Amino acid sequence: MYLIGIDVGTGSARAGVFDAAGHMLGLGKADVTLWRAAGSVVEHSSDQIWDAVCQAVRGAVQSAGIDAARVSGIGVDATCSLVVLGHGGAPLPVGPSDDPARNVIVWMDHRAVDQAERINATGHEVLRYVGGRISPEMETPKLLWLKENRPQVFAAAWQFLDLADFLTWRATGSLARSTCTLTCKWTYLAHEARWDASYFNAIGLGELAAEGFTRIGTEVVAPGTRLAEGLTAQAAADLGLRAGTSVAAGLIDAHAGGLGTVGATGTPTENMAYVFGTSSCTMTTTRDPVFVPGVWGPYHSAMLPQMWLNEGGQSAAGAAIDHLLRLHPAHAEASALARAEGVSLPVWLADRVMALGTADPVHLARGLHVVPEFLGNRAPFADPQARGLIAGLAMETDLESLMALYVAGLCGVGYGLRQIIAAQTAAGAPIARIVISGGAGSHDLVRQILADATGVAVLTTEAEEPVLLGSALLGAVAGGICADIPQAMAAMSRAKGRFAPAEGQVRALHAARFAAFEALQATARAIREAEAAAV
Repeated sequence: MYLIGIDVGTGSARAGVFDAAGHMLGLGKADVTLWRAAGSVVEHSSDQIWDAVCQAVRGAVQSAGIDAARVSGIGVDATCSLVVLGHGGAPLPVGPSDDPARNVIVWMDHRAVDQAERINATGHEVLRYVGGRISPEMETPKLLWLKENRPQVFAAAWQFLDLADFLTWRATGSLARSTCTLTCKWTYLAHEARWDASYFNAIGLGELAAEGFTRIGTEVVAPGTRLAEGLTAQAAADLGLRAGTSVAAGLIDAHAGGLGTVGATGTPTENMAYVFGTSSCTMTTTRDPVFVPGVWGPYHSAMLPQMWLNEGGQSAAGAAIDHLLRLHPAHAEASALARAEGVSLPVWLADRVMALGTADPVHLARGLHVVPEFLGNRAPFADPQARGLIAGLAMETDLESLMALYVAGLCGVGYGLRQIIAAQTAAGAPIARIVISGGAGSHDLVRQILADATGVAVLTTEAEEPVLLGSALLGAVAGGICADIPQAMAAMSRAKGRFAPAEGQVRALHAARFAAFEALQATARAIREAEAAAV
């Protein structure tokens, strides 16, 4: 029997075929179209995403060379993006283009910053469970923006769905929502199994409560729950699979990465899952709720059953590194060299840095400091107005100076992670190790710099695609191969490598650079406050 894990990220849909021991046998991928517009608008098409998922699944099955009829379960994860559907499931336009195909407000869309600020000003009790401040990346600010700026679309909407829940609806016809999506991004109180109507009334979305929450979810189930009767005949034909194949309630993509990693060694409560992709997400599990200012959660049963989850991260991580490199004069030359070798520019740079044989790569970045908050600070400051900083630039334009900027950027990502770990430790949620996943964290140089920058060991897993594995774990539960998620984690995930943090002079250098990082952050906040006061 086989399992399929499906992962929809910001730029692509991927699918992996796994056996019951967690070994990936085949991989498929298809691009997802992304539209950008002024005002921090970023949009997808749900129909195009479904087409990409179907292409990826067919490719994975072909790559694995298996009989599709032997697939026992399917798990799905996706970015926490907002899908808007009219009656009959027809897509509705969510932005200035008025194109109904563009019916998904992508997670990284920050059009709702003003709405988020107004929601936070209410000080509602629900906000305790999102780190004290809601983010414009979450769904209720986006819903409020839609109501205020596209009232006809808001009124005409039949369903508002998180992207993972849209995919399981498309696959099975079930409108059941995942505890993960609703608790982490919609303010559902899973520990009390309810929505808080007073919150929706307070923020200006009272009609959703008055309707009995029928448009945002009345059936809420745990990740891994088998939905409806499995794949519908139409979905099975689209995917090239057997009708009735079990489909699990899904996860947000970062949380799937958490499932695929935190059980690899030790106990889950000792491990921080760090998903390093376009953005970064941190997942920390505790037995009792821990309230960490600026860190999302605590969320009950959002990833592991009957456990609490704190979620942090950075709005731009891999994307921040890409943006940083584009600013350098040698970007075009280095990109051409990377293409000639068939690798991405960050991988090419990491290989070059490793080839230098420097005692420690941080020495390349001496005097050069980067705060990579180009899309704001997600945690621990919950400050969407924060912006990136670069200090110490000279006038070099050669490839070596590009490598130095790259290393400085990676250090900046690591210092942001260090702040999250410190905030959680101070609140009572310490960790023993970081278990990494995500494409931007796949190089050994990146893993070592993160270990050195945080002072915490970084572990890798045997699975080359831990996010896909996390979704496949859900399929194992829905398909009856494993009794529950902890059993699936124990059967299918294993640790592989360990990157210990440096000691001595290198440790001291990172401590000094971290102090500079925090000083730059504080200075930027002071400048912004001074400018605001002068207006």
